[in-house]
Order: sequence, then structure tokens, then C-alpha cells
Amino acid sequence: MSGLTGVRSLTTLPVVTLGGDAVAHVKDTVFDASAGRIESFTLTGRTLLSGPLPRILPWPAVHCLGPRAVMVRDMGALCDLQLSAARREAVRGRLLGAQVVTDEGETVGTVLDVLVEVGTSGRLVAFRLAAHRELVHGSRHRRHRVYVPRGEALSVTGRTLVIPAHATTYVSDDLPAFTARVGARHDRGRGAAR
Repeated sequence: MSGLTGVRSLTTLPVVTLGGDAVAHVKDTVFDASAGRIESFTLTGRTLLSGPLPRILPWPAVHCLGPRAVMVRDMGALCDLQLSAARREAVRGRLLGAQVVTDEGETVGTVLDVLVEVGTSGRLVAFRLAAHRELVHGSRHRRHRVYVPRGEALSVTGRTLVIPAHATTYVSDDLPAFTARVGARHDRGRGAAR
């Protein structure tokens, strides 16, 4: 598994061409929930006081997602879009603040952040939740901020995120421990597929 970054940290990242030109900033990250990856980014202008741009950056046009910038080959990566359509896209693909429920009907918490792989995959890996007390039996933290893997199945209906019940067995309030658990699970899955 490559490095992880939270979607909240992507907001305001510069969009930079391989030639070194800053062409925009990330406003919102839009997800394709069924595919479990970033679909696109809505954009603002190059300065912090600029408003929304009537353009989006589709994920296939991203050269690389890094910790300090979103890299694109050139300005042609940005697609024209009516501003109202860009706003609808952002709302449709928004996961932050969504209520999390398991496929068995248990309410788990609320999404605080979404962790994605940096690099070229844009794969949604996990959610950082404000979790209900029952989910974090041995938690050292009173605030109950935990990480839950995306799991194999994912659906978003309105403002509700549905995760598989078994995904809650990988809950951790420690990011390095969580990453190790999910990495081991991912490696076991690859070994079984061989």
C-alpha cells in the first residue's frame, strides 16, 4: 500500500502542470462510491480569493496525486463544466459528514475524513469516523476518532454511507496500527487469489 492522505488535506492543494505552472486549486473531491475511488475534483482559481471555476479535473486526467500538489500533464486536463453542474457533482460525491451504517443496520458514526492512496490510483482506502462508543471498546481516546476500512462493498444513499458489518472488526484509533491491519488483510486477499 502506498502512502495515504486525507481528503480534507486535498482541499486548496494547487493543481500544477508538469511544466510547473499552477493552474487551479482543489475545491472539492468527488467520489465514485461504487468504484471506491476519486472521480474528479471541482476547482477554484489560482489565488485563495478566487471563486469557483466552471471546470473540473476528472481523475483519468490526473498524472499524480502528491502530498503537496495534484499534478496534471498540461492545462488541457481541465474540463469545462457549467458552474451549477460542478456544484451538483460536488454534492453528489460528498462523503464528509455522512452518517455511517453497516449493512446489518447498526449506526456506526459520522465520516470526518476519507483516506485515499497518494500516487496514481486515487483509491479510497478508509474512513476516519467520529464513532459511537460501542464501536471503540478499548479506545484510549475519549473523542472516539477511529479509522474503518472501506470494505468490499460500499453504497451511498443520500447522506448515508453503508459499509459491510465485518469492516468494523478492523477499527483502530491509531493510524499506523490501522494501516498495518488493512495491509495484512490486503496481502492475505492477494495470497488467496493466487
